[in-house]
Amino acid sequence: MLSITVALDALDDCVEALAAVDLDVLSPPQRFVVLERLESARRRQVALSHALVSRLERFEGCPKLDLTLADVLRISPTEARRRIRDAAQLAPRTALTGEPLPPVLPETADAWVAGALDSEHLQVIQKFFRQLPGHVSQVAREQAERILAEEAAVLRPDQLENIAERLALQLNPDGNFSDEDRARQRSFTWSRRQRPDGMSEGKLVADPELRSEIDAVFAKFAAPGMCNPADKNPTVLSEPDDEARQQDSRTNGQRQHDALKALVRGHLGDPKLGQHNGLPVTVIATATVQDLQAQTGQAVTAGGTLLPIPDLIRMASHAYHYLALFDGVDGRALWLGRTKRIATADQRIVLHAKDRGCTRPGCTAPGYHSGVHHAAKDWAKGGNTDIDDLTLACPPDNELVETGGWTTRKLTNGETEWIPPPGLPMLRGGVNTYHHPERFLPKDVDP
Repeated sequence: MLSITVALDALDDCVEALAAVDLDVLSPPQRFVVLERLESARRRQVALSHALVSRLERFEGCPKLDLTLADVLRISPTEARRRIRDAAQLAPRTALTGEPLPPVLPETADAWVAGALDSEHLQVIQKFFRQLPGHVSQVAREQAERILAEEAAVLRPDQLENIAERLALQLNPDGNFSDEDRARQRSFTWSRRQRPDGMSEGKLVADPELRSEIDAVFAKFAAPGMCNPADKNPTVLSEPDDEARQQDSRTNGQRQHDALKALVRGHLGDPKLGQHNGLPVTVIATATVQDLQAQTGQAVTAGGTLLPIPDLIRMASHAYHYLALFDGVDGRALWLGRTKRIATADQRIVLHAKDRGCTRPGCTAPGYHSGVHHAAKDWAKGGNTDIDDLTLACPPDNELVETGGWTTRKLTNGETEWIPPPGLPMLRGGVNTYHHPERFLPKDVDP
């Protein structure tokens, strides 16, 4: 049997041979024919890659599969999770009794392996079944999948989407959806990271209950004249006067945004919300004294949000304040945890300012989603809860140190180095620069 190494070497040789071909000798029609064959070959390689992804499993010292796959292939965690989900639907399965089972989408899987489908085709088919109501019979689902797989082999993804929409109407002509169908769709996500201008975009899919509640809240707080940041004293609880209404030039979308901001801000720091990781539920932001004095630059929140300094100053006027002093002048003592396993609130604030998030290389978990980790010597093994030995780590990465064979240590510059178990070169160690974008540019470079 041909070894995988020999097969991959042969594939590399074929790619090099193709790259050496003189493409200029091809006629215009031939170029389309060659592109079609190359596309089919690429799709078959992707299908083979998914077959391997479906067989991945964690081993000692291995982080979560999606993060490990992302690190090894240098793809985003979102793309890694998508490939794992795709592989789970397209690969053969095994029942709990050991009996082999076909893929979740068997007809689609056959076309996928043959190189007839692209990832866009697959996304159309997945969306079709994701939005299909639960009352549609299994027989109808199987027929629909066969139709979509056959059409996908000859149509573009946008054309396939039109077929899928017509087919969905046929299977559910009355538009009946149960509570479970609707609940499956509910979500709120930030659609992308912050834009260059600092703004963020989100996508909300609300169930009828949430929509009705938001409508009721916006009816008051998003009315003209309410919660207007342009007013010297914005009206939040009482009714706005006629002058405030008339001078309100905001759009309806802007008023709803400002209403949501006012309502959330009014609850931050409220003792009724309890605590999160030992601190009140409030915004924790890190900034330099120089930026605060100049009122320029950006602060970084424990959620990873870049916050312009003028916005931070404005927020501080009605906030619960926490101040971390690093020069030792009039600063409170931070060595309060030598006999305790859990870091104090003071130490957590300093860690938010220093690390900003999980310190394992490549991890994007912000400070809000990270816990305190002993970098050099764990408390259970005689280590002290001193600020110089503390760092931030998200729960899955902290578990890598507890049971996975990873080790951490503090470098002389205060950064935390992560060291993978020996003999696993595919696992990347080092320090995490993600939460510190200011380190990418030399100090003498002016953006």
